Amino acid sequence: MRVVILGCGRVGSTLAAMLTKEGHHVCVIDRDQTAFEKAVQRLGPDFTRETVRGVGIDEATLLQAGIEEADVFVSVTSGDNTNIVAAQIARHKFHVPKVFVRVYDPIRAQAYREAGIETVCTTTIGAGVFHDMLLGRPLRGLQEYIDDVAPHVGQQ
Repeated sequence: MRVVILGCGRVGSTLAAMLTKEGHHVCVIDRDQTAFEKAVQRLGPDFTRETVRGVGIDEATLLQAGIEEADVFVSVTSGDNTNIVAAQIARHKFHVPKVFVRVYDPIRAQAYREAGIETVCTTTIGAGVFHDMLLGRPLRGLQEYIDDVAPHVGQQ
């Protein structure tokens, strides 16, 4: 499988290492060269990956990363707007079959999920996990956290 990951922070680099170890072809995009250096420090010298330094919403950068042949695009930068725009470009411009995006804002996550973009909101999932833990409940599946927390989003 060919995977393009936007964002070489902790999530992006760890995912890249996991996929590379399983034999998938992975290219990681980040605008900051030091992100690649930090990933090697965190994950060790066995962290192998193809890298492209550039802005992930720039079509030339995406083409350099091999977006046209990608089976999967994952956007996990620290910016919700960048992640959403990059995901839309990957899906609509380059017709990548599977597109996943991390969004911190639960309201945005729900809106984009309803629009058909595979969205992971770490804020929502984290809140659900902590809620279960502090009440002594067993941990549930990912979709259950999304379904349980989503109705509370935007309510005060």
